[in-house]
Amino acid sequence: MNIESLKNTLKRELPEWLRQDADFRAYVLDLTRQQYADRAQTEDRFDRLLTELRQDREDQNRKWDEQDRKWDEQNRKWDEQNRKSDSMLAEMRAEFLRVHAELKAQNDKHERSIGALGARWGMQSEQAFRDALAGILEKNFDVQVLNVNEFDDQGTVFGRPEQVELDVIIKNGLLIICELKSSIDKAGMYIFERKARFYEQRHQRTANRLIVISPMIDPRARKVAEKLGIETYGDSINVERL
Repeated sequence: MNIESLKNTLKRELPEWLRQDADFRAYVLDLTRQQYADRAQTEDRFDRLLTELRQDREDQNRKWDEQDRKWDEQNRKWDEQNRKSDSMLAEMRAEFLRVHAELKAQNDKHERSIGALGARWGMQSEQAFRDALAGILEKNFDVQVLNVNEFDDQGTVFGRPEQVELDVIIKNGLLIICELKSSIDKAGMYIFERKARFYEQRHQRTANRLIVISPMIDPRARKVAEKLGIETYGDSINVERL
């Protein structure tokens, strides 16, 4: 029997051997184990990542609590010094508000990172994560993020007739098209660009900016974004002025 015949026999008979012979199946699995990560290893990596994020959040909360304790003590000193220097007190209070806001922003960012992982792995809805990002944009820039859902009867975006959903911001005559997602890969970046061009053609308007906001942007997707002129941000609070 030559090599090709042997290969063909193996291809034909191997599935049945694996089903019937437990020892043989275990041998094959052990032989090929280094070629792939099993489910337990994948889940273990995910669990470690979530644990690290939670630990970061807990560490941040401890720092926040410690900062609050220090500022409580400082507040008592402020009260004692209030009669001596109102201007100094105002500066110290302003510094407290600044530090407090920074700590809260960092904590919120950790929350959104965990939320992004949850949305990606089905632990919470993608829509809830999108709404959170849109809310930050509206709060920080005093704009309204409009969710647009239109039917692409020509199949321009997906290659067949399908609903197309995207977010737009219209402010002072500017048109900004956004993609708010927990994660995005190279294919997703190309799809967003096609969705934006579909919207421009449908409404006979050219977007002033294309923006993708996601805490998990594949490095290959970033290269696509640079090539297509799409701005990318890890968080809504990092977006440049609208």
